Amino acid sequence: MRTELFEPDVTTGELELEERHSLRRVAGLSTELTDITEVEYRQLRLERVVLVGVWTEGSIADAENSLTELAALAETAGSEVLEGLIQRRSRPDPATFIGRGKVDELRDVVIASGADTVICDGELSPSQLRNLEQQTKVKVVDRTALILDIFAQHAKSKEGKAQVELAQLQYLLPRLRGWGESLSRQGGGAGGGAGGGVGTRGPGETKIETDRRRINQRIAKLRREIKAMRTVRQTKRSRRTSNGVPAVAIAGYTNAGKSSLLNRLTKAGVLVEDALFATLDPTTRRTAAEDGRVFTLSDTVGFVRHLPHQIVEAFRSTLEEVAYADLVVHVVDGAHPDPEGQVAAVREVLSEVGADRIPELLVVNKIDAADEETMLRLKRAWPDAVFASARSGQGIDDVHAAIAQRLPRPAVDLRVLLPYDRGDLVARIHRRGQVLDTRHTDEGSELRVRVDQQLAAELEPFKA
Repeated sequence: MRTELFEPDVTTGELELEERHSLRRVAGLSTELTDITEVEYRQLRLERVVLVGVWTEGSIADAENSLTELAALAETAGSEVLEGLIQRRSRPDPATFIGRGKVDELRDVVIASGADTVICDGELSPSQLRNLEQQTKVKVVDRTALILDIFAQHAKSKEGKAQVELAQLQYLLPRLRGWGESLSRQGGGAGGGAGGGVGTRGPGETKIETDRRRINQRIAKLRREIKAMRTVRQTKRSRRTSNGVPAVAIAGYTNAGKSSLLNRLTKAGVLVEDALFATLDPTTRRTAAEDGRVFTLSDTVGFVRHLPHQIVEAFRSTLEEVAYADLVVHVVDGAHPDPEGQVAAVREVLSEVGADRIPELLVVNKIDAADEETMLRLKRAWPDAVFASARSGQGIDDVHAAIAQRLPRPAVDLRVLLPYDRGDLVARIHRRGQVLDTRHTDEGSELRVRVDQQLAAELEPFKA
C-alpha cells in the first residue's frame, strides 16, 4: 500500500515554518543536570532581556514605538522581554549610551528581574559596549547585533547566508576584544639568537591580531563570492529584459505582509510568519495581467528603521532587484501604530540603492485589522493608494488591476497577417505584448497588436 509523505496542498513555506517552530526554544523548561556550566546553561534556556532606549528627538510616542519594535525583534530572535527603559537625552552618552544614573538603575533592574542580557535601541561603539558590560555584569548587545542575529537564523539560500556572514564580520571586526593570552605575543621557538629561531624573532603577533587578519581574509573571500552571485543575478535579469517581460518588485517594512501578498497574487507558497524578517531570500514568480501580459513579481527582504548599513551593503545585490524593476509595489502595514514612519523608513533605504525613481504603487495591507479612524487618515494622506488584506483576500483584485494599469505598455501598434503554421509568433505576441483585435481569414489570423520594438521588427514581413 502506497502512502503519501505530504498532503498535496502543503506548500514549501508551510514546511519551512513547521521546521522553524520545531527548533524554537521554549520558556519554562529546565534540565536535570546540576553541574552544567554557565555557558551551556545560557544556550539551553530562553534568554531573558531588558531593553534600553534613548529618546533624542520626536515625541514620546515615537520613542515608545521604537522600543516596541525592539521588543518584537528580541522576541523574533528567541528572547523573553522582561522590562523596557527609556531615557530622555539630547544625545546618547559617549561612554555608556545612557547616563551614569540610568546605568545604576539599569543594574538594579537587571538584578531584580534576573535578566541575563541588555539590548540597546541603537548601534553602540566598542567602548560603550565594553563599559556597559563592565557596569551591568551581563551581556550587552545593540540593535544592529540583534538584527544580524535574526538574519543569521532565517537565511536559507547560499547567497543569503554569504550576505549575512559578510555583514556580521563587518560588524564584528572593530569590536574584537581579547583577554589574558589573547593579548600576549606569540613566543618564538628554541634556539637561534634573541628569543627564537629564524622567522620567529621580534615582538610576534597577538591572537587578536591573528583573528583580525583572518576576518579580513574571510571578508575578501565573501565579497568575491557575492560578486559572482551578483553576475548570475544580472544575467537572469538581462534575460528577462531581452524577452520584454516587465519586472515588479514587492518592497516594504518587515512584517507588512509582502510574502502573503505574493502568495495571494501568484500562489507562490512562500513562508509566511507573524515575525520580523521571516523571509530573507527573494522569490520571483511569473504571473499575468487580465489582458494576458506576462510579468514577474519579486519579493524582497523587509526593511526596518535604522536598518544596519552592514545589511544594506551586504544585501546590495539583492536590493538592486528593486532598482531594476519597472514598478515597486510598496506594502504598508495599515494596522501598525505608525504606518507613515514605516513608509519614510522604506523610502530612505530605496533611495540608498537607487530605487527612489522607480514608479511606486502604495498598497496598504491588513485593513481587516486596522481601525476605521486610521483608514480614513491614511486614505486622506495617500489618495492613490490601494487598500487590501492579503489574509482575507479583500481588495486583492484592486491590487492586481492597479499593477496591470501601471505596467509599461508595448510601444508599437501593428496589423499583421500570420499564417496558421506560425503559432509560435502568436504565442510570443501574447507573452510579450497585447492582442487588441483578432480576425480569422483563409490565409491566416489577422491581428491588431501592440508590441515592443524588437518584436515589431520580427513581425515586419507579416504586416497586413
